[in-house]
Amino acid sequence: MRTNTTKAKLAQGKTVFGAIVSSYASDMVEMLGLIGYDFVFLDCEHGPMTWEQVENMVRAAELFGITPIARVPDQGASTLLRYLDRGVQGVIVPHVNTREQAERVVAACRYYPAGHRGAASGRAHDYNVGVGREESMAWINSQVLVIPMCEEVEATKNLEDILRVPGVDVVHVASNDLAQSMGNPPMAEVRTLMADLMRRIRAGGKHAGCGGNAPSDTAGVAALIDQGADFVTVQALGLMRTGADAFRQEVEAAVKR
Repeated sequence: MRTNTTKAKLAQGKTVFGAIVSSYASDMVEMLGLIGYDFVFLDCEHGPMTWEQVENMVRAAELFGITPIARVPDQGASTLLRYLDRGVQGVIVPHVNTREQAERVVAACRYYPAGHRGAASGRAHDYNVGVGREESMAWINSQVLVIPMCEEVEATKNLEDILRVPGVDVVHVASNDLAQSMGNPPMAEVRTLMADLMRRIRAGGKHAGCGGNAPSDTAGVAALIDQGADFVTVQALGLMRTGADAFRQEVEAAVKR
């Protein structure tokens, strides 16, 4: 049975970094593991990956020492089960706006006595080879990361109620949908709210995630970490674009002709 190293690092008070991969790219998962990212964020809300492709990306993550976490397309218990049974060690769940929604998500992600996740002895359980069902269920309950997203104004108003839900590990704040819910005000206003949310989440005893970060905005991300964020995400495609742009521009500037 595998340890969720990202959850362990959070418990140690460390800040963890994950890159968002939105298409079937096991080699990208492997590279992120090799360069030291803590987790890979498989974006199955916006991305086109099939169940089998997700499972193969999870295998890549396991081999290269990076935690596989999936953003699921909806809050349905059957949806959550299918991703968890592929072996992901955490789920990021969009548009969780109320305590009741958070409670249902937690219950769907953990086995008895913490929830009612559907029981099966698949790859998440090492196929119950060398480990019994009760032992594997207890281990998975202790390792899974349940991460509701706070990305609407309604969620910000209900945040303290959501934070009181046992079994919520991280509350992830996404700036893009949050901004849209706010009526697309200037980004400074969104960042002010995000800073307040980081402090409130940490004061409520949960880990605080910040998303929608631009790879070029390192100072802004650092400020959010100073304000309490300890679960940081960034688009892998954005990181590639930044590196590709910098390479071309620096070479063109250095050419002596």
